Amino acid sequence: MRAATVLSLLLAFCLSATVQAAPRSVYLEDLTWTELRDALKAGVTTVIIPVGGTEQSGPHIALGKHNARVKSLAGRIATELGDTLVAPVVAYVPEGSISPPTEHMRFPGTISIPEQAFKSTLEAAASSLRQAGFTHIVLLGDHGGYQRFLKEAAAQLNKEFAGTPARAHFIEDYYRATETAYVQALRAKGLSDAQIGSHAGTADTSLQMAVDPAMVRTDRLEGAQAPATGTSGDPRPSTAALGQLGVDLIVAQTVAAIRKARMEKH
Repeated sequence: MRAATVLSLLLAFCLSATVQAAPRSVYLEDLTWTELRDALKAGVTTVIIPVGGTEQSGPHIALGKHNARVKSLAGRIATELGDTLVAPVVAYVPEGSISPPTEHMRFPGTISIPEQAFKSTLEAAASSLRQAGFTHIVLLGDHGGYQRFLKEAAAQLNKEFAGTPARAHFIEDYYRATETAYVQALRAKGLSDAQIGSHAGTADTSLQMAVDPAMVRTDRLEGAQAPATGTSGDPRPSTAALGQLGVDLIVAQTVAAIRKARMEKH
């Protein structure tokens, strides 16, 4: 057999082995248990628990904004890392008092759960994933209101994981990027802070247009800037191109933060 033929066969074998080893999806819920087992054996070490929330975002963005966004961005982050999968989105989060209603609970469709129930859910999910064989469990949150609970849950998990190879990581950079680098990028495009806003304004709406445009009602942007509608900011200048600035910054900064966190000794 000629050397060229042997080399071609070896390359084909290596490519086949690589394809078989790579999971067919970065999303855990798309895999069978045996596919997950094989992915772990092939070098997958990390799993992201993406945390969203079901809340109002003005009359122009669907209630599942945070859930769709964190799933999509976590998937991009996992793909960039290459050895990472994404657990199902945690869609039930603290959103304020139910009765009497406070915060986003003042608007129909928002779903809130008690803080302790939220933290217990995160801790049980992370422990389950450690039991499955993951050594790095990453908590990412798309909503600002529960960031400290993610941090507290990670700290509690690391107490429980002491003496094992497993480690929990709260990656604050995921959400921080939306309040710092993304805002700066929008200002550089000539947008004012009043337009950018802090909830369902140009920043929030543009991000959703880039991730899942079907969730944005573009015919309702006019008038949505009124605070009474549940919006803080002005969504009228929003575009998918502006949102892509945020997507790229969030993914890049989160990937870098996860890589750094995994290298730290504990």
